[in-house]
Amino acid sequence: MTRQSWGTLIKEYSLVTLGVVSYALGWTIFLLPNNLIGGGVSGFASILFYATGLPMGVTYFLLNVMLLIIGTKILGTGFGGKTIYAILMTSVMLSLLPKVVPDDFIHEFALSNGKLLCTFIGGIIAGFGIGVSISQGGSTGGTDIIALVWCKYYAASPGRVILIIDVAIILSSLCFPSFTETGELLPFTEKLAVVVYGLIQVTVSGYAIDLYLSGSKQSVQAFIFTKKVEEMADAIAFDMKRGVTVIPAKGWFSKEERQVIMVVTRKTDLNILLRYVKSIDPDAFLSVSSVMGVYGQGFDTIRLKGKK
Repeated sequence: MTRQSWGTLIKEYSLVTLGVVSYALGWTIFLLPNNLIGGGVSGFASILFYATGLPMGVTYFLLNVMLLIIGTKILGTGFGGKTIYAILMTSVMLSLLPKVVPDDFIHEFALSNGKLLCTFIGGIIAGFGIGVSISQGGSTGGTDIIALVWCKYYAASPGRVILIIDVAIILSSLCFPSFTETGELLPFTEKLAVVVYGLIQVTVSGYAIDLYLSGSKQSVQAFIFTKKVEEMADAIAFDMKRGVTVIPAKGWFSKEERQVIMVVTRKTDLNILLRYVKSIDPDAFLSVSSVMGVYGQGFDTIRLKGKK
């Protein structure tokens, strides 16, 4: 692997780690202390935790192993590699953070602010974590895997698919008993309230996922004017692994025949492109603009609904 490839790989796994920590913090600080539930494998693991005391990290890991095998076969080994890392890290974080985060801190930020506010904050933080992981080709596991598999074949947003599955999991909590940390059985009326909080949480989380992904998938189009056209084009195409188009052009003032490089890339990779350009030709002239949509060749897929 080249130095740039290693740098890209480290960046991707670092962002997946950030997503995992954010996801685990949302559960540890805001959801679990308030006996709140959510969707996905974490939500089901929390339901079993409240009912039996089985550690959430253990249940999360075991259930995800099964889903991981399915996701790897359908979505490829690259997805599986990052998701294995995310699942292991999330399992560790869900087991470690409750022991590391001080009780006074949790009481100040969670228990004292009420369940409704914690539902919103926890949903946003957890959704942000899922969005970061998905944007790097990985996942925190669970319904994220199911959503990505579904979106591979059908036109739908990952957040909406996750929302539908999560609603079913939250409603299933009514079939399980729930006990507080003091061992008291949660009344059925309070369980109904928890279900409502859970539905709010997955709605907020799903919105946060879509909001992050819509921003991370924004693309830019760059026109590069340089005297080192071949060297620049080779570096972008073979080192950065981005498509390059060389367009013949003529400067109307100078009447010189020139070649212009056009590159379309994700907005998140713009800084990498700029570093390439500056390292090869510090005097290069660039024009960068945002584009509404980019389809095909590694970008978004055109999905059209069939006529009824």
